[in-house]
Amino acid sequence: MRGSGAAVEIEEARVDGGVIRYRDVGTGPVLFFVHGILVNGTLWRHVVSQLSGRFRCIVPDLPLGGHSVPMRSGADMSPPGVARMVAELMRELDVRDVTLVGNDTGGAICQLVVSGHPERIGRLVLTNCDAYEAFFPTLLKPFTYLARLFGTRFVDFLAWTLRARLAQRALVATVSLRHVDDGTLDANMGPLIQEPGVRRDLARFLASVSSRYTLQAARSFPHFDRPVLIAWGLKDFFFSPRLALRLQHDFPNARLEAVPGSRAFVPEDRPGQLAQLVQEFFDESRSRPSDGSQERFSGD
Repeated sequence: MRGSGAAVEIEEARVDGGVIRYRDVGTGPVLFFVHGILVNGTLWRHVVSQLSGRFRCIVPDLPLGGHSVPMRSGADMSPPGVARMVAELMRELDVRDVTLVGNDTGGAICQLVVSGHPERIGRLVLTNCDAYEAFFPTLLKPFTYLARLFGTRFVDFLAWTLRARLAQRALVATVSLRHVDDGTLDANMGPLIQEPGVRRDLARFLASVSSRYTLQAARSFPHFDRPVLIAWGLKDFFFSPRLALRLQHDFPNARLEAVPGSRAFVPEDRPGQLAQLVQEFFDESRSRPSDGSQERFSGD
């Protein structure tokens, strides 16, 4: 990842479950980026490069399959456990009035953070992500079933399959329209392929995924009165625009934006548009109180 034209040093922080590696780029108001499964903070590289001149961008590698340091064997790898890691990292870094930004599984983690640990959150940005009954969405539910049935053997098989570059590109093509270079593929998938502890962490997370967590979090949305931006790619195979509309309806202070030409990985497909939306959203939230929810969206 690069920000402001310079290579970014990877730092480490200790949370209850182990060590989290993260990148801390730029100065100013804090943006905290949360990725999903099978990737790491590299997902946000293009967005961060456009925002780090004005914002402090904190980008952790969460233990979701793309992390390079396995968690302790007793770490809570459930979705609420990972949400607590996010909250612990924010406390460790002593950041406040955070704009929390999530994509894919990371969006579900963000929902659990604002539900259970909202004290440091000033704003929320959700791109295409799991929510409500869709955690996982229907096409990905076999990941949970297979992890429960076979444990790490399933993830070992997944990692073996992803040794082939063709398989990596086929997987990425389901979530992104953009061509991803080999270095980025290696950065995201290398830890899963090379490190048994990473596969163990991912297997435990996958086996614990359940919509009961996102449905429970959704009960708190009407009470979360801080500004929310929902930026939704319209060519997504997994996350229906209906989820975006439902999120916009349930958060009392939400703005909804369509992102044409993007699948689930909006930070990969449309980083420039997403960076601009985040900056405009931040400026608007600081300049005036919201007069209610806003909607600018067109999708089936």
